[in-house]
Amino acid sequence: MASRQRRMTLPSTPGRAEPIHKPAQKTLSDPAHGAAFIFVHGLGDTAEGLEDVADQFQNNNKLPHMHWIIPNALENRDAMTTAWYTPTQLSPFANDRPELDDPEDEEGMMNSVKYLESLIDACGKKGIPPQRVVLGGFSQGCAMSLLTDLTSSKYAGRLAGIIGLMGYLPLCNRLPDMRAKAGLPVTHGDVPIMLARGQKDTLIPKRVWNITLKQLEFLGVGSDDLIVKEYEGLGHSLNGAVMKDMCAFLERVVPSLED
Repeated sequence: MASRQRRMTLPSTPGRAEPIHKPAQKTLSDPAHGAAFIFVHGLGDTAEGLEDVADQFQNNNKLPHMHWIIPNALENRDAMTTAWYTPTQLSPFANDRPELDDPEDEEGMMNSVKYLESLIDACGKKGIPPQRVVLGGFSQGCAMSLLTDLTSSKYAGRLAGIIGLMGYLPLCNRLPDMRAKAGLPVTHGDVPIMLARGQKDTLIPKRVWNITLKQLEFLGVGSDDLIVKEYEGLGHSLNGAVMKDMCAFLERVVPSLED
């Protein structure tokens, strides 16, 4: 008989709202046969903003073996809203004097990486190994998912997959040094990545999107491991086509296993 489903114990951070946890609908005797999707919201949002996506999946019995973990960012004093890091302007045009660009908030980003690592740790304590954990997010959540996959000394190259929706790759020029400092190989490895962008997304300019794709290629992400989707008529938001593609990706990287 299958064991009783235990609720996952997730880390608590002072000042941070608790994550939303949607337990797997299917009870498994071996938790290693389960899966988890850590789904990270964007700037100015909360976990509740993405909860409907999880509900739609579960109401349609999609990936019933998978836990949904939707964390909350802290309030950011500089941004005056919830944020995983202090945002900088993403311009559609290259600056003739890039030295005058506002510096990216590397400290804030790496603090958020540590928090996301703690959520993956919690999955491990539940019995779900890293290779059955998908990390993904929207906008800033996309940026944090990619950054964690590329720089985490604990989990880079070890997760089941990465989903980046309507976002970009931050700290592009710093990544080789950051990987070296973390003791990681020069190239990324074979973790599957799905990236999605709306063709009318003015918040993630095409120039920034192209830089992201170029940097991932430089870091060794091959075409076999990267799925790139662009959606005609879509702005900085999600729609049914995006969620359909996300579902197909999740079913591929964390399929149901015999229990």
